[in-house]
Amino acid sequence: MSLHWFPGHMHKALKEIKESLNQVDILIEVLDARIPYSSENPEIARIRGDKPCLKVLNKFDLADPDITAQWQAHLESERGVTTLTTSNGNPANSKQIIQLIRSACAQKAASVKSINAMITGIPNVGKSTLINILAERTIAKTGNEPAITKSQQRINLGSGIVLYDTPGVLWPKIENPNSIYRLAASGAVKNTAMEYDDVGFYAADYLIKAYPQLMKERFKLEELPDTELAFLEAAAKKRGALMSGGRVNLHKICEVLLNELQSGKLGRISLETPAMVAEEKIEMAEAAAKKIADKARRKQKFKDGSLTPEKQDRKEKRTEKREAQSKRMKQGR
Repeated sequence: MSLHWFPGHMHKALKEIKESLNQVDILIEVLDARIPYSSENPEIARIRGDKPCLKVLNKFDLADPDITAQWQAHLESERGVTTLTTSNGNPANSKQIIQLIRSACAQKAASVKSINAMITGIPNVGKSTLINILAERTIAKTGNEPAITKSQQRINLGSGIVLYDTPGVLWPKIENPNSIYRLAASGAVKNTAMEYDDVGFYAADYLIKAYPQLMKERFKLEELPDTELAFLEAAAKKRGALMSGGRVNLHKICEVLLNELQSGKLGRISLETPAMVAEEKIEMAEAAAKKIADKARRKQKFKDGSLTPEKQDRKEKRTEKREAQSKRMKQGR
């Protein structure tokens, strides 16, 4: 599956982020607690340099708490990074962000100058809701539709903090193919940018392996099938996702599965762990090295294969002739 969704306003937003970065004291990156790695913009990590960064793991109430704790430890091992878990149902926890900003920028907090904080995040991660909680008034438009915020704005939060709000930004090329599926499964991209069946099969395969008991209970199955297709067929029969003649409507059951995953009806689920991502990075590096080696072999094969034995013989004779001529010229000097 490939993801084709990088609207013009996202390209503009990324450019504005880069241009505004030198005015910023701290970055706040809002991540989806279910997919901290896949929702972490590599462009932000590349351009932030040594600036302190607060990574907010939002939608914590939808994620597996044990795995979230693993992610916090993993993320905080990076220099200058602090983490905080939040959810829309716990606004009090979100307000800790103000204190964390002041602590990270203690030197500037002690001066008369304002602390400039920039908040970023992928579409539909809950950034706008978080801003409204921090500002204690409706500043940013919210909704379940990805990419609500379209332009950068500055918000005075009081307490000597000015917040630079940025539109939700995806990046043009997502290297890890698993991240594409996880972003789609979590609802980070519009439905028009994904195939429900494709993403549904990916989600089903992961869920029956990582959360078998939850899937068994949610879909009232006596036995949990060991393949994603068998699971979807069994779940479709339980939910009445059938077509004429009793045939299974795979598109419909995939839609049901993804909607219930995104709403939390399946339970508290995380779609990736630090250990999984570490293995995937190794696989990606090996695949990239193989691609380079294969390209070099194809290039060499093309060069070698373009010469017939007769042409190869003539080439060798021409080389010998040029070498002999060169030798004579040196001797004649």
